Amino acid sequence: MSNQTSISGLTDEEAQEFHKFYVQGFVGFTAVAVVAHVLVWAWRPWF
Repeated sequence: MSNQTSISGLTDEEAQEFHKFYVQGFVGFTAVAVVAHVLVWAWRPWF
């Protein structure tokens, strides 16, 4: 693999690792938000 850095200063491997953790965090946040909305809907439906 190339050892050149991109505009961000990350190598391709570092960027892929960062992306993996970013996506995992986004999915986790979304899952928590969905569960929270379902619980609030069960408590007080808004329509």
